[in-house]
Amino acid sequence: MKAVVWHGAEDVRVDEVDDPKIEEPTDAIVRITSTAICGSDLHLYGSKAPGMKQGDIIGHEPMGVVEDVGKDVTHIKPGDRVVIPFNISCGHCFMCDQQLFSQCEKTQNRDTGMGASLYGYTHMYGGVPGGQAEYLRAKQAHYSPIKVPEGPPDTRFLFLSDVLPTAWQAVVYADSPRSGTLAVYGLGPIGLMCVSIAKHLGVGRVLALDHVPERLQAGRARGAEVIDISSVENPSDAVKERTEGRGADSVIDAVGMESEGSLAARAAQYLKIKPDRHGALHDSMWSVRRGGTLSIIGVYGGPDPMWPLGQLFDRQIQVRMGQANVRRWTPHILPLLEDGDPLSVDSLTTHRMPLADAPKGYEIFRNKEDGAIKVVLEAN
Repeated sequence: MKAVVWHGAEDVRVDEVDDPKIEEPTDAIVRITSTAICGSDLHLYGSKAPGMKQGDIIGHEPMGVVEDVGKDVTHIKPGDRVVIPFNISCGHCFMCDQQLFSQCEKTQNRDTGMGASLYGYTHMYGGVPGGQAEYLRAKQAHYSPIKVPEGPPDTRFLFLSDVLPTAWQAVVYADSPRSGTLAVYGLGPIGLMCVSIAKHLGVGRVLALDHVPERLQAGRARGAEVIDISSVENPSDAVKERTEGRGADSVIDAVGMESEGSLAARAAQYLKIKPDRHGALHDSMWSVRRGGTLSIIGVYGGPDPMWPLGQLFDRQIQVRMGQANVRRWTPHILPLLEDGDPLSVDSLTTHRMPLADAPKGYEIFRNKEDGAIKVVLEAN
């Protein structure tokens, strides 16, 4: 089969690789029809995440049609249309019983000290072959895959794999009062869906911060008051100016370590003082009012020696974070995709291209060229 394979920094190729096969009774083979490029994939593309090996198949946002199942798989069958969550969960261990599916004990990576295994996302998370391919060996398929109806195009359901549950968790963790203000840092796919979900759940006011014109326009179209951070001296001051000097009731960091931050932050990164780029995280911290909540959904891979613990304590900030527990939020989201499009999911995809054009897709997404917000690869 053809698959997107990692060969090093900024070097992904579409190679011929061995077809997957059933290896465990809880496996399924899925013929991939659509698979998306995630902002987290850019961490691999830019070699910002440790644990990659040349030849790894990447990608963790796939969907398709079931081709074959192991003997213990009964809730899906050949011919079913399914979405594959990015984290692999068994559904019945202690952590899954707590709905902490991203911490599943069956697929947890104890040797590296990390949580549940992820498709196509470094050997720190299991080194599981990913979904940017023509076929995928779906593990824990007795529970993990999400069956979806026929009819609407793939792009209606595809984002159940990651974007939608990740954004839903971010909004729930932010715990914004209906009469309050939520600030969202970053208007990539996750940030945009945070805006739509927050408005759908009744949050009264959403501020959204970014610097890319197309993303600011998309945030405005979803009901946010947008702030162009390239036009302000200090993003957190801009939030405070719009909230009577206090700051937002809750803030979501939907950027993660791709944020470049200030010149000083970039210099610190260069000097290895700060292992990740934490500009958006620190701006988010200072944008929360006293007694407010900070929800971190952007991915960070290392420690932050500049974490202002004493000031967060003094300001009584609640901090919530973590990989999305995909299957926890599926029952809330799937009905919204089956009955119209209240979350404006259909407008999220900006580029669709064949799997063979994956290297081009990575390049335009990384460079934010041609208004790229979400790139979907069509595998079959």
